[in-house]
Amino acid sequence: MAARAIRTVLTTVPDTESGARLCRALLAERLIACGTVLPGARSIYRWEGRVEDEAEAFVVLKTARSRVADLMQTIRGLHPYDVPEVLVLGVEAGDEAYTEWVVRETEPVGDDDGPAAAGRTDEP
Repeated sequence: MAARAIRTVLTTVPDTESGARLCRALLAERLIACGTVLPGARSIYRWEGRVEDEAEAFVVLKTARSRVADLMQTIRGLHPYDVPEVLVLGVEAGDEAYTEWVVRETEPVGDDDGPAAAGRTDEP
């Protein structure tokens, strides 16, 4: 079942442009099939002994289970926060065509083959 082969990864960023930059970089490395940037998040948390109240954007990333370790490492290197929120959630079920697309789009591609060579499309 393809649904159990994918993961949803959650993170927050300071603003939507930071989220879009993160998504584009992760897509370029085929670490995610899709990133959704949601503006208007408000995070209230304790940091270094103080309660903070900050506007943020919420980012939902879709990836293959096999790409999670590389994805987390790359997020740590690119993320604007010193301690980024990165939570990985399992997927119990999902539309088969969508979940298969996520797995397909996150497969590493060698120099001799690209999406067209494998009969892939960019559509979910």
